Amino acid sequence: MVQAGKPTVAVIVVSYNTADLLRECLKSALQENQSFPLDVCVVDNQSEDGSPEMVQREFPQVRLLANPDNRGFAAANNQAYEQLTNDYVVLLNPDAELQEGAVARIVAFMEEHPDCGLCGGRLLNSDGSTAPSARRFPSALNNFLILSGLSDRFKQHPFLGRADYGGFDHGSVKEVDWVPGTFTVIRSAMLRQIGFFDERYFMYYEETDLCLRANKNGWKVVYFPGAEVKHIGGACSKTRQDHAMDQGGDQLLDYRMRAEFLYFRKNFGLVSVLANAAVELGWHGLRFLRYWRQGSASEPKRAYSRQILTHGWKALRDTHLGKVSPPKPW
Repeated sequence: MVQAGKPTVAVIVVSYNTADLLRECLKSALQENQSFPLDVCVVDNQSEDGSPEMVQREFPQVRLLANPDNRGFAAANNQAYEQLTNDYVVLLNPDAELQEGAVARIVAFMEEHPDCGLCGGRLLNSDGSTAPSARRFPSALNNFLILSGLSDRFKQHPFLGRADYGGFDHGSVKEVDWVPGTFTVIRSAMLRQIGFFDERYFMYYEETDLCLRANKNGWKVVYFPGAEVKHIGGACSKTRQDHAMDQGGDQLLDYRMRAEFLYFRKNFGLVSVLANAAVELGWHGLRFLRYWRQGSASEPKRAYSRQILTHGWKALRDTHLGKVSPPKPW
């Protein structure tokens, strides 16, 4: 039973073909429930691996919304939120596991900072190392630094590593541009003011867009290291064998590019779409030409750049230069 005056919290998990990981995710959420009452809701987007049946069988206390079709990440979260009345909403990926006390600590922080509309915790890789958990808004400059390898080579440099706040040790509280939706706590009062996810994004960039809207409306987005979650990364995406993956192996190329162009067109206009497309497509065009006459050892690099060029031009056409979201499901 929730104590009088204690904030109420709901956890939303959007599931897609990750039954085994989802099981561990829910175990971690319900473990938190012993000390901090949580309403846990799973929205399943037409999984074919028995995920809905597993939730019904093993977690009867969890609210399950089983969709007959894949509505995408943004729409599925909105679907759950419409049925909730809690003070805070926790977004948790099915391939993530809450560490002890994570929700209680991050909610306590937000209670003490009423201007914080959205708060993210420290993301841990499977080996326990810290993954990038605080990020700057995407831009043509940041994209160039990432594509060129400068961002990765000089991770600690405040300018060259700026996309992930180069030099930041993730050990202190920091107001940031955006935090990944892997584990995010959102104040419902803010959502009532600015709305939840834009459903034009089927997958990717929806949390970046939400953080940008929060910022424009005077709400702070904060990274809070006292709440930790272990994250595998890209588990749902990797089940889609019919789509090309990016070089990191955790995002679907066509989905990512479509969402990226939609984000830039919506928030910064056509020039921003063209600038960012020119950076990525131009880089990979030059890279493809560089390796064109080299031997078979360079074929993987040629092939990847060819994929980027193919999917990039297609994404520009599919979205009408970022103006229109293609029919769902993508």
